Amino acid sequence: MKLKHIYKSIACGILLAMTATSCDLDYNPVDTYSDVTEGVDKADEKPIFNSVQDVETSMVTLHKKFRDQQEHWYVDKLLIGDAHSDNAYAGTTGAEVVPYETNSIEGSNSVLKRDWDRFLGDIATANRIIIGCNQLKALSESERGKYQSQAKIFRAMVMFDMVRLWGNFPVITTVGGDITEDNVEEMYPTYFPPQNTAEEAYTQIEKDLTEAVENPNTPTNDASDKSILTKSVARAMLAKVYAEKPLRDYAKVIKYANELAADGFDLVEDFSDLWAYDTEKKDCRVRNTKEAILEAHFPPGSGNWCTWMFGRNLSNWDESFTWAKWITPSRDLIRLYEEQGDTKRYNESVVWYDCGWSNYYPADHYAFMYKCRSAFNNIIYLRYADILLLKAEAKIMGETPDLNGAADIIDLIRNRAGLGKLPPSTRNSKEALLQAYMDERRMELAFEGQRWYDLCRLNKVEEVMNAVYAKDNGRHAQENLFNENSYLLAIPQGAIDQNGNLIQNPGY
Repeated sequence: MKLKHIYKSIACGILLAMTATSCDLDYNPVDTYSDVTEGVDKADEKPIFNSVQDVETSMVTLHKKFRDQQEHWYVDKLLIGDAHSDNAYAGTTGAEVVPYETNSIEGSNSVLKRDWDRFLGDIATANRIIIGCNQLKALSESERGKYQSQAKIFRAMVMFDMVRLWGNFPVITTVGGDITEDNVEEMYPTYFPPQNTAEEAYTQIEKDLTEAVENPNTPTNDASDKSILTKSVARAMLAKVYAEKPLRDYAKVIKYANELAADGFDLVEDFSDLWAYDTEKKDCRVRNTKEAILEAHFPPGSGNWCTWMFGRNLSNWDESFTWAKWITPSRDLIRLYEEQGDTKRYNESVVWYDCGWSNYYPADHYAFMYKCRSAFNNIIYLRYADILLLKAEAKIMGETPDLNGAADIIDLIRNRAGLGKLPPSTRNSKEALLQAYMDERRMELAFEGQRWYDLCRLNKVEEVMNAVYAKDNGRHAQENLFNENSYLLAIPQGAIDQNGNLIQNPGY
């Protein structure tokens, strides 16, 4: 076969991939992108936007992803962060979720492929806004800055999830041009890009977030609406980024945590205000708390379908409660709450119901995760307690440890939970204080998708996860030991089949 005919076949395949639609049980994406459908922006290509209204429409689409695409933004985040750690069991018997509990994840796992494709689709949406705003002369400088900075924050959030999951991945910051039979040889490399290193990904994430903080037109914190991508969101993300190994800079973690306090963020007095459902109002108790940095809202008339993935919907008691739920609280986590005497956070995190299955507990007394409990509950993507605790980590692990300062922060969190201050023996020992810190994050942030990444960040995966199966008799049997290759997950085999430039992570 001649080369041109080979490329003609490739072009047809790419065009089919670009026009194909995807569908699953939960939602139909408006736009389907992957690393195959993105490339470079060309000067001779038609403009992305023809009017300011086009940009506004794309911004609405971008913000709606937090609400409408809850699978990879929320459900899968909890599967990886909690069920792949010691916080939870998978919950159901589904072949796509049990491997997260048993440590038998492979590249064929459908959850990984779903997340990979949809994260790249999210990046494509952001890239269109960033590049399209440069092309559209009708935009004022302030409008351009406002739109681009929010898209950069969004892109950085997506890339942060991808780099923590997979390490090396294609860092795409451009928009693909039209592909034809005549230009496929030129365009092929841009539609099947190679992987960038994790360090390169973190550099791009840092650049996007820093530019958003420094841009005078980036929206600032609005106490009445925490669903906006603001400078405060960028600061919170920078604090999280600088706590990670490739770019670790604990002084900057403290800097951005302090800036969030200056932006007006603080702990709410009542932990239940973050999660409670008001049966009289038939709505969540509070939106836009001073602790929430970024949240998705589901007011009456809309609805959060995630409730029926995790337990009962308090606004519709029997809705979709006929099948086993994901993210079942583990006995090991419950034991920690009990040992610490932490009834407040336990009661807001775990609830017990009768149900029709007995996968992990007796059917008449079955544990469910409780932080998403009605169709109108907020999803809190970023909250101040997480960043405040990262500040404590920075004080413990920084070049010049400040153990008392870290203990004071942990005590703030403990005080709200009704627990006493840490004893002197803990405050004066770096090792003991680090363990107290990890316990505190585990109890505070349970079922918020944080635990797995905490273990990875602090190099605790093997120590914690290889021991939990013996002390938690409710878990399915461990199929593989955790080792140095366990910190990253498998790159989806379907993505590798699609793009031969991708290299599978070690151990898979």
